[in-house]
Amino acid sequence: MQVGIQTSAYHHYLTRSWQHLLPHPRRLRRLDMVSEVLGRFDMVGLQEVDGGSFRSSQVNQVEYLATRAGFPHHYQQLNRNLGRIAQHSNGLLSRLPPSRLEEHRLPGTLPGRGAIHARFGTGPDALHLFVAHLALSHRGRVRQLDYLSELIQPLRHVVVMGDLNCTPEQLHSHSRFCASLPLHPVRPLLSYPSWQPRRALDHILISRTLRARDVRVLDHLFSDHLPIAVDVELPPACRETLRTQIAERAARR
Repeated sequence: MQVGIQTSAYHHYLTRSWQHLLPHPRRLRRLDMVSEVLGRFDMVGLQEVDGGSFRSSQVNQVEYLATRAGFPHHYQQLNRNLGRIAQHSNGLLSRLPPSRLEEHRLPGTLPGRGAIHARFGTGPDALHLFVAHLALSHRGRVRQLDYLSELIQPLRHVVVMGDLNCTPEQLHSHSRFCASLPLHPVRPLLSYPSWQPRRALDHILISRTLRARDVRVLDHLFSDHLPIAVDVELPPACRETLRTQIAERAARR
């Protein structure tokens, strides 16, 4: 999301850098444009969103996008707390109610990288969704992929999505992570830079039990990365677990 900054050329990293600290009158308009696209999906992972500070005009961007796009459930993970100036965060928007939410501080030399773990349903056929934003440095990413591998290894139905800051080849070279989660979909999606995409740095990875359909990059210049999307087909047992959870939640109401 780049906290709502439009970047469509390399020189914008310099000329628009002030927007990382100061509010911009068109930021809400850009969030409205983003929400129109996000509303087409059932689950959305967000990176580099602001949790409500001076630079975002005190707007919690996760909550704002959830409301505008019609998502009944949302979650914000604060990764870098710069007080009133900036609340750098990951976010999750969902039409399904999570049965459990956890946030993880990923290891690294510089603090500020995190992952959201949302579980939908209960038992071995629950669906597990991770929204992650990994480090720029190779050494930091290796440690963070090791950490995620430990979380993923015992789980069955898993989706990992986010700005992983590495190419498919770099992911394949991490044997421990590949052992915990087979790398599907395997087709690289060029997402960076958004104005002339040449590198596949953003990923949606799924376990063997799930089937990916219609893997695609969305041609929307919302930030310096293009958003990516995939339709995921769940196995019958997983779908039944989600239906049971929704029915039990409705009954409690």
